[in-house]
Amino acid sequence: MELDYQAIGVRIRRFRKARGLTQQALAERSNQEPSNVSHIERGATKLSLPTMVNIANALEVTVDDLLCDSLVESKDAFRREATELLADCSHWELKVITGTMRALKETLRTAGEKPAI
Repeated sequence: MELDYQAIGVRIRRFRKARGLTQQALAERSNQEPSNVSHIERGATKLSLPTMVNIANALEVTVDDLLCDSLVESKDAFRREATELLADCSHWELKVITGTMRALKETLRTAGEKPAI
C-alpha cells in the first residue's frame, strides 16, 4: 500500500489548527522550515520518517494519528479522532451526531462488501 501524502497533510493541518498553531510555530517545534510545513500540508512533498516523528511530537499526537488513512489497522487513531471531535459538542449536537452515526453504521453493515483501503 502506498502512503497517501495528501491525507497525511490534511491531518497535520487539522491537528495544527486544533492546537492553535501557525505553520511557523509548527515549523519551529518540529525543526522544519515553514515552507516545508506548507508543502507537507498540501501533500506536495514526501515526509521522511524523522520528519514525521518530529511533527507528531510537536503536535503531541502519535504517528498512527497522522498515518491512519494509509494503515490497514488504525482503529485506535480513528477512535481518538472521534473522541476529540465530540469533546466540545453540546448535548443537542451529540444527540444528532449519535443518531447519524447509528444510521450510517446500519447502512454500511447492510450494504454488504467493504471497499478496499
